[in-house]
Amino acid sequence: MTDESPQYRVAHVRRALAEDPRTCELGVRVNVRGDHVHLSGEVATEQRRAELEQVLGELVPGVQLHNDVRVADTREPARREELR
Repeated sequence: MTDESPQYRVAHVRRALAEDPRTCELGVRVNVRGDHVHLSGEVATEQRRAELEQVLGELVPGVQLHNDVRVADTREPARREELR
Protein backbone atom coordinates (compact mmCIF):
# COMPACT_ATOMS: atom_id res chain seq x y z
CA MET A 1 0.00 0.00 0.00
CA THR A 2 1.09 3.62 -0.13
CA ASP A 3 2.63 5.75 2.60
CA GLU A 4 -0.69 7.37 3.48
CA SER A 5 -2.05 7.10 7.01
CA PRO A 6 -4.21 4.06 7.96
CA GLN A 7 -7.47 6.04 8.09
CA TYR A 8 -6.90 7.27 4.52
CA ARG A 9 -6.13 3.73 3.38
CA VAL A 10 -9.36 2.50 4.96
CA ALA A 11 -11.34 5.32 3.32
CA HIS A 12 -9.69 4.57 -0.04
CA VAL A 13 -10.63 0.86 0.16
CA ARG A 14 -14.18 1.57 1.40
CA ARG A 15 -14.76 4.02 -1.41
CA ALA A 16 -13.49 1.55 -4.02
CA LEU A 17 -15.77 -1.21 -2.68
CA ALA A 18 -18.74 1.16 -2.66
CA GLU A 19 -18.17 2.62 -6.12
CA ASP A 20 -17.09 -0.45 -8.10
CA PRO A 21 -20.13 -1.79 -10.01
CA ARG A 22 -19.13 -5.38 -9.19
CA THR A 23 -19.43 -4.84 -5.46
CA CYS A 24 -21.40 -1.67 -4.56
CA GLU A 25 -20.92 -2.59 -0.90
CA LEU A 26 -21.41 -0.01 1.83
CA GLY A 27 -21.70 -2.38 4.78
CA VAL A 28 -18.35 -4.13 4.59
CA ARG A 29 -16.00 -3.12 7.38
CA VAL A 30 -12.37 -2.47 6.47
CA ASN A 31 -9.43 -2.57 8.86
CA VAL A 32 -5.88 -1.85 7.69
CA ARG A 33 -2.75 -2.78 9.65
CA GLY A 34 0.44 -2.26 7.68
CA ASP A 35 0.18 -4.35 4.51
CA HIS A 36 -2.73 -6.39 5.86
CA VAL A 37 -6.34 -5.58 5.00
CA HIS A 38 -9.13 -7.23 6.99
CA LEU A 39 -12.65 -7.28 5.57
CA SER A 40 -15.65 -8.22 7.70
CA GLY A 41 -19.40 -7.98 7.47
CA GLU A 42 -22.08 -9.72 5.47
CA VAL A 43 -22.97 -9.92 1.78
CA ALA A 44 -25.82 -11.54 -0.14
CA THR A 45 -23.90 -14.10 -2.23
CA GLU A 46 -20.65 -16.04 -2.42
CA GLN A 47 -19.99 -14.35 -5.78
CA ARG A 48 -20.16 -10.92 -4.13
CA ARG A 49 -17.71 -12.11 -1.47
CA ALA A 50 -15.29 -13.24 -4.19
CA GLU A 51 -15.72 -9.96 -6.07
CA LEU A 52 -14.64 -8.06 -2.96
CA GLU A 53 -11.32 -9.93 -3.13
CA GLN A 54 -10.99 -9.28 -6.85
CA VAL A 55 -11.61 -5.53 -6.53
CA LEU A 56 -9.23 -5.24 -3.61
CA GLY A 57 -6.56 -7.23 -5.47
CA GLU A 58 -6.79 -4.82 -8.40
CA LEU A 59 -6.76 -1.77 -6.13
CA VAL A 60 -3.77 -2.77 -3.99
CA PRO A 61 -1.93 -5.73 -5.53
CA GLY A 62 0.30 -7.69 -3.18
CA VAL A 63 -1.59 -6.80 -0.01
CA GLN A 64 -2.30 -9.56 2.50
CA LEU A 65 -6.09 -9.91 2.46
CA HIS A 66 -8.06 -11.46 5.29
CA ASN A 67 -11.64 -11.85 4.06
CA ASP A 68 -13.90 -12.61 7.02
CA VAL A 69 -17.04 -11.52 5.16
CA ARG A 70 -19.95 -13.93 5.67
CA VAL A 71 -22.64 -14.82 3.17
CA ALA A 72 -26.12 -14.05 4.52
CA ASP A 73 -28.62 -16.88 4.79
CA THR A 74 -31.54 -15.66 2.67
CA ARG A 75 -33.47 -18.92 2.47
CA GLU A 76 -37.10 -19.13 3.46
CA PRO A 77 -37.65 -20.17 7.08
CA ALA A 78 -38.06 -23.93 7.52
CA ARG A 79 -41.10 -23.50 9.76
CA ARG A 80 -43.53 -20.85 10.94
CA GLU A 81 -42.49 -18.62 13.76
CA GLU A 82 -44.92 -18.60 16.68
CA LEU A 83 -45.42 -15.31 18.44
CA ARG A 84 -46.63 -15.42 22.02
